[in-house]
Amino acid sequence: MLDNYAFWISTPNLDFLEIGANQGFKRVVCDIEHNGFSPDRREALVVAARAMGLEIFFKIEGPEPVWVQRALDLGVDGVVIPHCGRLADCAAALATSKFPPLGTRSYAAGRSARFQPPDPDYFARCNREVACLPMIETAEALDDIEAILGHECVDGVFVGPFDLALTRGRPTYAFTEADRTDIARIGDAAARAGKPWWIPAWTPPEQDFAARQGASVRVIAAEHQVLNAGFANVLSQLPKAKQEEAAG
Repeated sequence: MLDNYAFWISTPNLDFLEIGANQGFKRVVCDIEHNGFSPDRREALVVAARAMGLEIFFKIEGPEPVWVQRALDLGVDGVVIPHCGRLADCAAALATSKFPPLGTRSYAAGRSARFQPPDPDYFARCNREVACLPMIETAEALDDIEAILGHECVDGVFVGPFDLALTRGRPTYAFTEADRTDIARIGDAAARAGKPWWIPAWTPPEQDFAARQGASVRVIAAEHQVLNAGFANVLSQLPKAKQEEAAG
């Protein structure tokens, strides 16, 4: 049922990770870029996700090779790379997602290799299975969408609708016709390239639109969104007098 969905973690919350797995999700995206994930907590999330059968993806700090390498060394299933402009701006980071001869990733004999010598297919298997998903969240990346999708190290793209709307000159992202046109353009380019695309889709209209446009993964159930909804649900069930007391 949830094969085409992922949930979103904003803090290194192992309880939230486990609850998401218990609800039937198959994959999680950790927003490393905007939040405080210490190295040991990043590692704990990866270990826990693996134990629960979750695919885990890190949205890393930026399009820098060092951040790509550090995430992959922990054994994540893929990296979401923010702040990509034109292909030339992010090409070095994209290349770091794959081992030679395809890319420039460096081998680490640690968690990503299951703490053992690599088998004969290890490097080719990582290149096939570990996803590199540059974000299309700037006007420049949208202009260069075909070139980015055509890069040999790119497995798909991840839409960043708010930043995309802002850099395209709109006051915010509001799922307007202009927003939908940009998203559809990304979806069409991905379809032509034969590669998947992911998008955060927080509302039913966004989720329906993304599905109709062929999005491979819709990211829903953001941690803070879920917590807010949970509090609102609890408060809504209070007796009226208690609700007024809580509001006052």
